[in-house]
Amino acid sequence: MAFRFEDLQVWQKAMDLDEYINQLTKTFPKEEIYILTSQIKRAADSVVLNIAEGSTGQSKAVFKVFLGYSLRSAIEVVSCLFIAKRRNYITEEKFKELYTDYEVLVKMITALKNSI
Repeated sequence: MAFRFEDLQVWQKAMDLDEYINQLTKTFPKEEIYILTSQIKRAADSVVLNIAEGSTGQSKAVFKVFLGYSLRSAIEVVSCLFIAKRRNYITEEKFKELYTDYEVLVKMITALKNSI
């Protein structure tokens, strides 16, 4: 693999969840396209992008900063999931599944950040 981030399990997990969020938002109502749909997709993308950007050609201190951005974006996704659940765009079951997946991702990001 050409880039350091490609080998990171945390980046791979974030990519998988990003794609899942992208597919999920296709089921949201059309009136949410520029609101919640856009927000959750941008936050999910941000998790992936900040891991990648921070890992490549940066100092350890800078990488930690970008992991912090990624962590905050993951929390933003979770908040959007709460909104989607309250608006009945996703089921309780789907919410719990994604909540757990993002909980794991947040732990992975935090562990990587603490190991640097």
